Amino acid sequence: MRAVIQRVQGASVSVDGEVVGAVSGQGLCVLVGVTHDDGPAQVETIARKIASLRILDDEKSATDVDAQVLVISQFTLYGDARKGRRPTWQAAAPGDVAEPLVAAVVEQLRSKHGLHVETGVFGANMQVSLTNDGPVTILLEA
Repeated sequence: MRAVIQRVQGASVSVDGEVVGAVSGQGLCVLVGVTHDDGPAQVETIARKIASLRILDDEKSATDVDAQVLVISQFTLYGDARKGRRPTWQAAAPGDVAEPLVAAVVEQLRSKHGLHVETGVFGANMQVSLTNDGPVTILLEA
């Protein structure tokens, strides 16, 4: 499982011109990708790291300041463009495997870490808008 975590000063995700998830103020925008052998251990690790990374102002974490988090599924995090000009997506898990794992990350952030989490729509063509704060962008892999 991979996650790209961006510290933001507001972010939103839209589908068909309608905002389906948004965070305001300082928070996190997190893109989550799933590969074939991911499971509960990777969900636990990624959720814990998202909640506890000290990348907000004054070296605080999202749980320290009750920051809002926007989680968006992103299968292209497992794109491989090392050969040729067209990326392959073979390392990305299929939707029926990935969707419940992304949902489990969201649920853990909400229930275990007490965070307000907004989401995109799994598998939809989404438009993401954000103001990267810093900029701060962290790549995690579990």
